[in-house]
Amino acid sequence: MAFENLSDKLQNVFKRLRGKGRLTENDVKDAMREVKLALLEADVNFKVVKQFIASVTERAVGQDVLNSLTPGQMVIKIVNEEMIALMGDTTTEITMVSGGPTVIMMCGLQGAGKTTMSAKLAGKFKSQGKRPLLVACDIYRPAAIDQLKVNGDKVGVPVFSMGTNNSVVNIAKAAMEHAKKEGNNVVIIDTAGRLHIDEQLMQELADIKKAIEVHYTVLTVDAMTGQDVLNVATTFEEKLGITGVILTKLDGDTRGGAALSLRAVTGKPILYVGTGEKLTDIEQFYPDRMASRILGMGDVLSLIDKVQAEVSEEQAKELEKKFRRAEFNFEDFYEQIQQMKKMGGIKSLLGMLPGMGQLKDLQIDDDAFKQTEAMINSMTKKERLNPDIINPPRKRRIAAGAGVDISEVNKLMKQFEQSKKMMKQMSGMMNGKKGRGGFKLPFGF
Repeated sequence: MAFENLSDKLQNVFKRLRGKGRLTENDVKDAMREVKLALLEADVNFKVVKQFIASVTERAVGQDVLNSLTPGQMVIKIVNEEMIALMGDTTTEITMVSGGPTVIMMCGLQGAGKTTMSAKLAGKFKSQGKRPLLVACDIYRPAAIDQLKVNGDKVGVPVFSMGTNNSVVNIAKAAMEHAKKEGNNVVIIDTAGRLHIDEQLMQELADIKKAIEVHYTVLTVDAMTGQDVLNVATTFEEKLGITGVILTKLDGDTRGGAALSLRAVTGKPILYVGTGEKLTDIEQFYPDRMASRILGMGDVLSLIDKVQAEVSEEQAKELEKKFRRAEFNFEDFYEQIQQMKKMGGIKSLLGMLPGMGQLKDLQIDDDAFKQTEAMINSMTKKERLNPDIINPPRKRRIAAGAGVDISEVNKLMKQFEQSKKMMKQMSGMMNGKKGRGGFKLPFGF
């Protein structure tokens, strides 16, 4: 996961700071040297790092900090605030224009995930009650139109296409007429990319912007390309003018420093991030939440958003009643596994909880749930609803059906009982989110 190494190193620095009762100016400067190295190793732009460290140091060596009862915590607070400022202070959202379709033109280099991200964005808008239309303006890459149609079908969004023998300007104009006729209030144009920036690419994009009114020109960049992301973003801004950036593959094994540098270098906000391969793996970019994740403070708000997207308030209340009455059964257990898989798996979810960032020490394997699912599927309906009836002969049959040793079934039964106890204890916790009803953490781990 992006930022994992950076997060580990920063947490080690902060741990040492918190361990000191008093801090001297030299203590702060030594810590800042380590932070500087960690940021540079994470591929954050050198000029950005230099300015960031200068800003933090200037604030951190003040008397209010050094004479504080908790100076270490004060320094961490300053680092957090400066990191949020570095990434843009506020969240920038795509808002709908009045009086006609909101037009979003997706641009970027080939291989950045632009076509997939177009479908993800369309699916996100559809889930918000909008009526998006995807437009196939990549007439060069083999199967690009087919890929957009397949992904559009998966998210339930229509795709407008005129094949590969028309100009992109004609396609864009015709798509706008089609959108007005069909009542589509969001038009997302997927354009062609290149392996490198060239004049033909830029001219085509400029021609589209001249032919129709484009409200958002969104650059899609691959987080795994490192510092080159900044060069690409800067060039697109200079030659075309961009509204913001979507960063893809942020779930990959990447240093992630580009995300920390983009706003400072280009002046353009990160709008969304791609967090996985599924078409639902797209998140609004929140600078404060990202800073919190990087500094190992968790991201409970994003966790709540994920849970509320998958679990209705009625489901949560019904499950809470079962927890309180200790009626939680294997049917519920199985349903919780499915919901958790949709939200990215337990490792992803625990990573959003404060103090749970260093997950590699927990040896969590989401694939282990496949075996659990197999054992639950091997149970009869009566056994799933009444786990207490599962005796040794039933356990042997379940083990045989799932292709596992009976010890694995015993382990599952023990794990299930522990989960029931934990869920009963947690049923009164994790409540509330500023007027948005109750929140229950899924699954008993």
